[in-house]
Amino acid sequence: MSDITKTDKQYDSITKRCVDIFSKKTEDYGTAWRILRPSSLTDQIFIKAARIRTIQQKGKQMVEDGIPSEFLGIINYCSMALIQLELGIVDYPDLEKKKAIELFTNKLQLAKSLMANKNHDYGEAWRQMRISSMTDLILQKLLRVKQIEDNQGKTLVSEGLDANYLDIINYAVFCLILMDENTK
Repeated sequence: MSDITKTDKQYDSITKRCVDIFSKKTEDYGTAWRILRPSSLTDQIFIKAARIRTIQQKGKQMVEDGIPSEFLGIINYCSMALIQLELGIVDYPDLEKKKAIELFTNKLQLAKSLMANKNHDYGEAWRQMRISSMTDLILQKLLRVKQIEDNQGKTLVSEGLDANYLDIINYAVFCLILMDENTK
């Protein structure tokens, strides 16, 4: 199996887990997240990434949820943020479960398409990276997102919010792929 085919299957496996979690949480909570401003979602993602980095640096954790579940949460919150950027925020949840899952899945497919294009150009260089480095890159992108949000979404020469969220999704997927490979 070629590396690209292998990555494609691994990516799909991880995003299937994300959709499953999102679907179950939507069943439990509905689409209450639709009231969140993108900046609130950014802060949620930041908390998860900061926790991962802290656990990596300290070498142990005190709360049961592990690093893989935090990366899955990062992917899911980024997908929700992308939906919020597209649809805007609302005062009350307004999406039916089926439509929410469809939008969520579409954002993951958009991220996968970006990953395939970048993998073509970069030759899957991420496979040679450390998970800790990708965690740092996620945090850096989140700091960029916060700055763009503080600038009311305006940039002079930089990518916008959506591009950063898509990159964060892909780094989190890459981390999960590498973690899965290292446990086999």
